[in-house]
Amino acid sequence: MFKRFCLMSVLSVQVATAGAAESPLAPQAISSSEAPAAIGPYSQAILANGTLYVSGQLALDPKTGQLASQDIRAQTRQTLANLSAVLAAAGMTLADAVQVQVFLADLEDFAAMNEIYASAFKAPFPARFTVQVARLPRDARIEIGLIAVKRQPSR
Repeated sequence: MFKRFCLMSVLSVQVATAGAAESPLAPQAISSSEAPAAIGPYSQAILANGTLYVSGQLALDPKTGQLASQDIRAQTRQTLANLSAVLAAAGMTLADAVQVQVFLADLEDFAAMNEIYASAFKAPFPARFTVQVARLPRDARIEIGLIAVKRQPSR
């Protein structure tokens, strides 16, 4: 009986694995021309199994490729606008965010960042962490990444 169970388990795994390659939920790159192009070998976002993983966004103006400003409030607004553009390309909004990662070049900017952040997100707020890092690309003051899951319409 044990041999039969093992053989059936192996066959089940092979069948499940064979179907996975053809799954409509296979990872898909998501991008938006309304957000800055990736500045390295990565995607703006990946949609996998209904979850959107958005790469960290800087406060780059998508038209010029330059930092929007040196002001943390302006950089936070631009970063959130860039995230919103990538989310929109996947048919989502900031309301679909379930987890947010905030990287600051200086934790002294936390209160100002948090003020702008609070105006962009509504309850229930996504889980979040904020850390200070030694340096960010392009010497930006902030980088934000997030994970989103499309909310189901209320019934």
